[in-house]
Amino acid sequence: MRCRNGSLVTICCVAAFFSLSWYTAWYRDREYGMDSYEKQILELQQRLFQAEQENQKRSHDLSTVLDEIKRAVAEKRNAFENHTVEEIKWKVLNMTSKLPMQFTNVYMFLPHLLGHEDGLQPNVHYGHGRTGVSVVIGIPTVKRNKQSYLMNTLNSLFLEMSAAEKEDCVVIVFVAEENTHYTNELADSIKESFPREIHSGVLEVISPSSSFYPNFSNIKETFGDSKERVKWRTKQNLDYSFLMLYAQPKGTYYLQLEDDIIAKPDYLQSIKDFATQQTSDEWLILEFSQLGFIGKLFKCKDLGHVAEFFLMFYKDKPIDWLLDHYLWVKVCNPEKDAKHCDRQKSNLRIRYRPSLFQHVGTHSSLAGKIQNLKDKDFDKKVLHKAHLNPAAKLSTSLKVYQQYSLEKAYMGEECFWSFSPAAGDYILFEFEENLQLAGYLFRSGNIEHPGDKLFNTTVQVLPAEKVSNVPQTLIDEDGFIQIDKFQNGIAEGEISSALGKIKAIRLKILTESPVWALISEIFIKLKK
Repeated sequence: MRCRNGSLVTICCVAAFFSLSWYTAWYRDREYGMDSYEKQILELQQRLFQAEQENQKRSHDLSTVLDEIKRAVAEKRNAFENHTVEEIKWKVLNMTSKLPMQFTNVYMFLPHLLGHEDGLQPNVHYGHGRTGVSVVIGIPTVKRNKQSYLMNTLNSLFLEMSAAEKEDCVVIVFVAEENTHYTNELADSIKESFPREIHSGVLEVISPSSSFYPNFSNIKETFGDSKERVKWRTKQNLDYSFLMLYAQPKGTYYLQLEDDIIAKPDYLQSIKDFATQQTSDEWLILEFSQLGFIGKLFKCKDLGHVAEFFLMFYKDKPIDWLLDHYLWVKVCNPEKDAKHCDRQKSNLRIRYRPSLFQHVGTHSSLAGKIQNLKDKDFDKKVLHKAHLNPAAKLSTSLKVYQQYSLEKAYMGEECFWSFSPAAGDYILFEFEENLQLAGYLFRSGNIEHPGDKLFNTTVQVLPAEKVSNVPQTLIDEDGFIQIDKFQNGIAEGEISSALGKIKAIRLKILTESPVWALISEIFIKLKK
């Protein structure tokens, strides 16, 4: 190649020089057995391979760490989301599986419960966790400074229940107090007064966890009410909500009552009949009393939403106001007038007349408050219960008070009332002919005189023929056989067919009584 024309000559010369230099270097490296560039490329490839290996290792480690983070985050999220749906379980005695609370926003409304999972678990003092019933009855009760009406209320409710109804309902007494000594004492007192109901499972007694209630000291005063009154109504809203959520999985209907009421005869059947007669399932509340929050029936499936609404505004207004607001939110149109709203609410809130429950308490659970509330739709309370009994000759050693004779009680016209019994006193029913009997029910005391009961009294039968295999300790010298004993003023049971036909039944009083004796129900059941 010939190099010409100035700069071209220079470029050509330089290129020739570098070509010669590269060739010389290449030739020299060839003499040593390895090209330097090839060696550098191989080293670079080796370094890249090592770097790739290291990157893959670090990528794997990073991926592992990210997976751990994702798993931890998912666990935290699931723990929060599922905490109120699956893990918040009601602590119910003698249950094979705990009852889930169908409620998801409790921590939003009650943030003080965060970190206190047991705050939603009731202390179950007595109960068998009965579920699958037609009606669940909720009764919140608190300590009253003047007078308690709870025992009379329970007496009235159970007095008007049939045996079949007792098997298809559950009554929950919610002792809404944090004082464990008081709650335990009251629970034991209820058990002593209603041993049959506790044993059968129709009666449960629960109380709240110590962490359920928030701090009421900073509560805001509203509507001109004192701080004490605002605290009282706020706590009351929480009590109703707690009881509703506990009752929700137990049955079909939930009946809200108070601890100072009396009930009409056959109230439970009337409630079930009225509920099933509704032509639409759109109703939210059936009212069996016109007063406050007494006698309000809900469908158990609706209780979660109702309680959620109450908890949203539990600090703001009384429970009966909140209930009305709940209905307003459901159906009222802001562009319509009040009359239209009332008509719409009447489709959801249906009134039963006459009222089935009457308020009897005078001293409110709010200290110092006197309330003489009476339901004008409630008829006069019947103080005895009538049954068709077999013909019999009646006699008693007790001194009868005024017109309250044994004959009238046996015919269902009046209760039997006598002065205080002494040991050895008796009431005797001698049948005109020997009868095959199925069972019996003797109930002493009534709603006006709940303390005038038969104490330490036995039920005896006189078989028409001699019966074998009966312990001598149960047989009196005149042949009467003891088959039962009064408990809490009641004797109820079946008569074994092994005793054959019965000539007579006798109630025998074993010890002197400090009170008068009143019998409000006599039922001698013939075998069909």
